[in-house]
Amino acid sequence: MPESTDDHLNGTGSAASLGLWDSISIIVGIVVGVSIFTVPALIFSNVSGPWQGLGAWLLGGVLSLIGALCYAELATTYPKMGGDYVYLNRAFKPWTGFLFGWGRLSVIQTASIGSLAYIFAEYAVRLSNGRLDANHTVWLACACVLGVTAVNVMGIVVGKTAQNILTVAKVLGLLGILAGGLYAFQGAEAFAVENPVGKGGIGFAMIFVLYAYGGWNDTAFVAAETRDRKRNIPRSLILGIGIITGLYLLINLAYMMGMGFEGARASWVPAADVLTPMLGDKGGQAMSLLVMLSVLGAVNGVALTGARGHVAMGRDYRLFTLLGRWNPKKHSPFWALLAQAAIALLMIVAVGTARGRGSIDTIMVGLGFSVSGLPWAEYHGGFDTLVAGTAPVFWMFFYLTGVAMLVLRVKDRTTPRPFVTPFYPILPLIFCGTCLYMLWQSVAYAKGLSMFGFAPLALGVPLYFISRHMRAANGEVKQQ
Repeated sequence: MPESTDDHLNGTGSAASLGLWDSISIIVGIVVGVSIFTVPALIFSNVSGPWQGLGAWLLGGVLSLIGALCYAELATTYPKMGGDYVYLNRAFKPWTGFLFGWGRLSVIQTASIGSLAYIFAEYAVRLSNGRLDANHTVWLACACVLGVTAVNVMGIVVGKTAQNILTVAKVLGLLGILAGGLYAFQGAEAFAVENPVGKGGIGFAMIFVLYAYGGWNDTAFVAAETRDRKRNIPRSLILGIGIITGLYLLINLAYMMGMGFEGARASWVPAADVLTPMLGDKGGQAMSLLVMLSVLGAVNGVALTGARGHVAMGRDYRLFTLLGRWNPKKHSPFWALLAQAAIALLMIVAVGTARGRGSIDTIMVGLGFSVSGLPWAEYHGGFDTLVAGTAPVFWMFFYLTGVAMLVLRVKDRTTPRPFVTPFYPILPLIFCGTCLYMLWQSVAYAKGLSMFGFAPLALGVPLYFISRHMRAANGEVKQQ
């Protein structure tokens, strides 16, 4: 097993630069991205009424908090750069951690960056009042990735400052939506229900709710750069999830107050519809700007934390040694950021252009993964395609991390645990069950498109066998 996973990953060449607010800002910035502006109609259409709808959002917060408590134990017990990579390496065989690291670089993190960048681009086109069109979407998404990467290459201080500013702007914008809901409040009629039977039921609604809460676990990747981590990691996770849950409940309540429950069920741009009575025609523009700021905060947070996860694998395997190099002056993983951006750009172009989709279909057919190519039309391109195609890989590894916690409780029973998950093993088992449910649902939804995520992941198998025959990196901090 590579030594660095256990012994020296705290030696990042970087001082602990992240305080409690910085960590909370990263969590809120990543999680509160675009879902709160897009999925409420899907959720409300699958519940029986407003209170069940709000209850679904509250349940999502509770389930996320349970997962956060599990991660708080792991991150404080093993506060090393790499997050899940470290936990999986220690709990299972090295190939498990390697496949996670490779999957995060080739599928999970990069697809998340790419999909969010697509949303930024789509709203930028909408805000341009006709000066830009759909043909510009791919290139605006690429510009978003390049801009955020440039900010983070400048170092952790610049990256976290940008994150804090964007998170504050995002929260203020969400409070503006709450004001819009209060302004247009329809009284008791707002909570009237014309059709009490949801289409798919609460179980289907929870798919979208849990997706909206996704991303809080990324704080584990910056555990090594967190000050007073024994206290701040659990606090940031618990407070971060609490703030997100509160925001989600208030904003969905604002949607219903401003449009009524049936109106919220039918609205695909709820923020614009709520703001229009207060701001008039400028309501749509305000909403577009708010979504762009929100997405930028999410992309920045994902890029900042994701690159630090790639560093751990780069230090363990010579095949990826460039990823492990750290710039001690700027406290940034320069090469990991560049590699992450390059793959995200490749994904954006691959799903966003006819030539890119054709190339993927050719590869899939040639390898025998598909007969006629991927079902692109079913997933509308861009954001939906990247999310649907890679979600099964994400939930598979999320589940394995939950199992890793149970394994490490036995394997490392004498290791001090600064934070202990309460009600063990009930809460970890609930977390694992939630992940299994989401894995099953994501595969059922993606169908053949899931090969978009599993095919690159499968490439990690031969890469691991190549890597294990190469001498592991010696663990010294590498400088540019």
